[in-house]
Amino acid sequence: MFGNLCDVPGVLVGHAADEHGLTGCTAILFEVPAVAGVDVRGSSPGTRETDLLSPTGRVGETHGILLTGGSAFGLAAADGVVRYLQERGVGYDVRVARVPLVPAAVLFDLAVGDHKASPDAAMGYEAASAAASGEFLQGSVGAGTGATVGKVLGPERAMKGGVGSASVGLSGGLVVAALAAVNAFGDVRDPATGEIVAGPRLADGTLADSVEHLEAAAHFMRWGENTTLAVVATNARLTKPQVTKVSQMAQGGLARTISPVHTSIDGDLIFAASVGGPADGYAPSNVPPGVVAAPDVVGAWGARVVERAVLRAVRSARGIPGFPAVSELGP
Repeated sequence: MFGNLCDVPGVLVGHAADEHGLTGCTAILFEVPAVAGVDVRGSSPGTRETDLLSPTGRVGETHGILLTGGSAFGLAAADGVVRYLQERGVGYDVRVARVPLVPAAVLFDLAVGDHKASPDAAMGYEAASAAASGEFLQGSVGAGTGATVGKVLGPERAMKGGVGSASVGLSGGLVVAALAAVNAFGDVRDPATGEIVAGPRLADGTLADSVEHLEAAAHFMRWGENTTLAVVATNARLTKPQVTKVSQMAQGGLARTISPVHTSIDGDLIFAASVGGPADGYAPSNVPPGVVAAPDVVGAWGARVVERAVLRAVRSARGIPGFPAVSELGP
């Protein structure tokens, strides 16, 4: 179970980054309009157009999703994704125009690199232009360029986060996949072993349990400087209430890999998207019709692939000054 989000037919992924400012964004585009939902668990989110994804929302199609660094400033990158889609005639038909619907969410990376650098419309357009199917870079790329994890002992003890992805293929042609941008306050653990993979570093080089140090870390818990963002996609044909349930169930993947998770200073959220087309006017021949699957099955496997995506994010990351990566740690 590795793969990536593009194993779901009709899903495209593209990155753009400022390597000097250490920030970036990741655009997920849908060749067939997706039915999407979202579940927000962290208390410090930064979002755009997520209310459209409510199960009671009237509009039932989504054309892309943007994950971005730059805190609230980074939401400007969504304008570039919208413009890219508009130029290609993609969007919700309002008679006089097609309006691209691109929900977005941000993570905080302003304390890494140049705090004046943040994704803008040009960077969002670049990420959308780069979106393609197949393999894509993971680790310190896109929305994960400036991501860090394990901050309970302060930034000088934290480690590098990043972007990771995974997928699983099941019977009947069902595919469930996830992409995660991991910028957690807590540490990252392998649920198979309980081992801390990335987290706060003690003076002797070992990794600390973040929860055990929370009481002494009040001065590091004043601002929402963190956040893990994820997208779960599937070729199952789901309704808006069903895909919302998938996003809720997929949060179990964050809970099993990040400790603590969903804190007051994280903006943790998961988007879920059913790319089970075709839809009139948006049905390229390379996107087969979706399969029939129970939302509980999709949600349970969604949590599993979120686990793998989180682990791949930190294991694929490259270190930057002051923030070593997993690959740079000794035994």
